[in-house]
Amino acid sequence: MFKYIFKRVLFALLTIFIVSTLTFSVMFLIPGGPFLAEKAPSAATLEALNKKYGLDQPKPVQYRNYIARLMRGDMGVSLKQRGRTVNEIIAAGFPVSARLGGMAVLLALFAGVAFGSVAAYKRGKTLDNLIMIFVTMGISVPGFVVSTVLLIIFGVKLKILPTLGLETPKHYILPVLALSLYPMAYISRLCRSSMLDVLGQDYMRTARAKGLSSFRCLFKHALRNAILPVVTYLGPMLAYIMTGSFVIEKVFTIPGVGNAFITSTLSRDYPLIMGTTIFLAALIITMNVVVDILYKVIDPRIKLGAK
Repeated sequence: MFKYIFKRVLFALLTIFIVSTLTFSVMFLIPGGPFLAEKAPSAATLEALNKKYGLDQPKPVQYRNYIARLMRGDMGVSLKQRGRTVNEIIAAGFPVSARLGGMAVLLALFAGVAFGSVAAYKRGKTLDNLIMIFVTMGISVPGFVVSTVLLIIFGVKLKILPTLGLETPKHYILPVLALSLYPMAYISRLCRSSMLDVLGQDYMRTARAKGLSSFRCLFKHALRNAILPVVTYLGPMLAYIMTGSFVIEKVFTIPGVGNAFITSTLSRDYPLIMGTTIFLAALIITMNVVVDILYKVIDPRIKLGAK
């Protein structure tokens, strides 16, 4: 186990290094610059600003200096949000994104497993067909369309739910629904397929022959073995939640890390682009490692490769 974890950590660090290198290289290919606005500054002012923030140095030197600061935990100073460091911006936005993403993950897991289990138990019946129609729609419709439709219906037309920010618990309803719909639908299909395989096993027929209730057979015996594909999907789901929150936070004006990333890209705020990209990549990679270790906890029969 220790060798496996050590190997995964090394690969995670290598992946983060590759992500940071690619991001730094692509970042400077974007037309324009951080100091260009509707009223362009003079050449002397532009030269002074580039010198102040080290943008006048060769790109390899800039990258070397950035990595050196990053290893000390310093992600630099925002070029647009004057007086604020990237660390401060991420520290302020991450709790917001974490609450939103955590609620979306819990809703997707519980609702997806419940829908998938019920659909498998009622296979071929009306309830199964209704769930599958809902699931197909959830997978097919993009997140930005879902969030826009929810905003228009419940925020603009019916005016029963707020649409901007996260000031009260009611503010979380629409963004959480929009963010969790796709993973909820995918988990439902995954759980239904896996549950159908498990329900046909000999030990399930034996459990029913012993007189166990359908609820106990389904959620105590079948679910434990049918849940492994769902656990496998946790890594990609967390990646979707993190990247999907970019659009959701922008649509609902939520001051999270995703919104900061979008804003930094549009304004060419190079340190903030690098900081948010590396932070989100590290978070997703860490969660993937945790999910891999959970395989062993849920099913001891799984062997973790340490070679």
